Amino acid sequence: MRALIQRVTGARVDIDGQTAGKIGEGLLVLVGIERADTPEDARWLVHKIHNLRIFNDEKGVMNLSVEDIGGEVLIVSQFTLHAKTKKGFRPSYMHAAPPDIAIPLYEHFVEQFRQRMPGRVQTGRFGAMMDIHLVNHGPVTIWIDTKNKE
Repeated sequence: MRALIQRVTGARVDIDGQTAGKIGEGLLVLVGIERADTPEDARWLVHKIHNLRIFNDEKGVMNLSVEDIGGEVLIVSQFTLHAKTKKGFRPSYMHAAPPDIAIPLYEHFVEQFRQRMPGRVQTGRFGAMMDIHLVNHGPVTIWIDTKNKE
């Protein structure tokens, strides 16, 4: 699994002109699932993101997690995080998981967050065409891949 995490002062995802999910201060998490991913990848990634210390403490040092600040999380599926661009100009998505694999893992990922942060997790809709609006604070953007554990 791959995640692109952005520290935000606010974010929302719209589908067909309707807001599907909206948060205040917290994290926008774009998550991509590949064929080889497992529920263990999802649990590891949720644990890492939930505890990631990227919010400023009283001294202005990034030392607090989304949990520490009482923040929210907006999770959006994004298979394009697995784009391969080595050959030609059209990205290949051959490593991205098909829906029968990706949907249950995405739902497991979301559920893991909801268990840790009841009432503070919003989502887009898997497979939908979505418009994402955000204010990236910092900016702070972090990439995590469960295959590299970094």
